[in-house]
Amino acid sequence: MARFDYKKSAELFPSRSRKANRPMGYRRFDTAAEAVRFAIEELPREFLLGAYMEVDEKRFNHTEIRGLYESADYPLPRPAEGGKAAKKSTAPQAKAPVPA
Repeated sequence: MARFDYKKSAELFPSRSRKANRPMGYRRFDTAAEAVRFAIEELPREFLLGAYMEVDEKRFNHTEIRGLYESADYPLPRPAEGGKAAKKSTAPQAKAPVPA
């Protein structure tokens, strides 16, 4: 597999949220690294799940975007453990019990 170039420009297409009144729109980034960082660290989970990023006419789904973020080749600093990105795990979260 060819090495991913984080320096290329990228377009991010968030999914529409069923919970939100306004969908987040398309965004263009100077570098794919910035698009990956935004998708993982800032994009609300409900917009990330169906999102895709396009770089050089190749599409990357939300799982591939996370893989690019977690790659040893990812060039940007990540927040310290417990930061916002750590909270965006795709693992199911336990829900608090509802009082009766």
